[in-house]
Amino acid sequence: MPEMNLIQAVTSTLDAMLASDERVVVLGEDVGKNGGVFRATDGLFDKYGGDRVMDTPLAESGIIGTSIGMAIGGLRPIAEIQFMGFLYPGLDQLISHAGRMAARSSGQVRVPLVVRVPFGGGIRAPEQHADSAEAYLVHTPGLKVVVPSTPYDAKGLLYAALQDPDPVVFMEPIRLYRMGRQEVPPDAYVVPIGSARVAREGTDVTVVTWGNMVALAEKTAEALKGEVSVEILDLRSLFPLDREAIWRSVNKTGRALVLQEAPLTAGLAGEISALIQDGAFWSLQAPVARVAGPDVPYPPYAWEDMYLPTPERLQAAIRRTLED
Repeated sequence: MPEMNLIQAVTSTLDAMLASDERVVVLGEDVGKNGGVFRATDGLFDKYGGDRVMDTPLAESGIIGTSIGMAIGGLRPIAEIQFMGFLYPGLDQLISHAGRMAARSSGQVRVPLVVRVPFGGGIRAPEQHADSAEAYLVHTPGLKVVVPSTPYDAKGLLYAALQDPDPVVFMEPIRLYRMGRQEVPPDAYVVPIGSARVAREGTDVTVVTWGNMVALAEKTAEALKGEVSVEILDLRSLFPLDREAIWRSVNKTGRALVLQEAPLTAGLAGEISALIQDGAFWSLQAPVARVAGPDVPYPPYAWEDMYLPTPERLQAAIRRTLED
């Protein structure tokens, strides 16, 4: 079984999708001849040509709007937005059209669209390249939002996204693109949208997280080994959420902490905290804690270590939770 990092899993899956289904097209800025800013589409232009792997103008609204038309017309477009901080001009297309089309047409018109979006910090990127803006997306009815944190999940979730009849935003954690390798089955398989995974078993406290923060949680849990038994729940799907998995884990441990890279206020961590109150309140031995980025724009790269959650901040929050 081949070993891959996350970006290799994305590339090989896109290759297999293009090869197996002539309806699949890939489009975005520099995805063709250049192979993408992170080389996610490396070699695909030469293999499938410019009619299947299409370079676009620098126009996110145009990329997503064109993809919506393609999807309604019978194709299966996979659009790449280079960085999540560039997604905002395309939000009108996602919110006003892609997300509403099925409801607007009483289910007669569907938009089977996948939008790939690299996101998150930790690579010293310039301004507007490291945003973690999932809160905009999960608050948009009609969109599904998934985030792999392993190569295995990247392939399985991408297959699930392509098969979905409705639009899926596929968030790819930049920092994890080349962080470690994992065996990935060569044949097609699906990781169901809406299913979380227990990344690490534990008994004392549950850390609910996703994307780049999964690796940080695992590093922290290892540092606390022998002192605190930390369970890590990798959501994988931000909408729909796997509520049962969240409740099951917190009911087991009795303590919960939600870890997100995005700013704290009105972030997804708040929604998850409310869900825990709904389904695990009587098991809680302490208030639900949150660790997040500050409520400021993502800073210049020289300051990002002061912005991003750290193992030290997470350790301190876990210890406070255990003291309550």
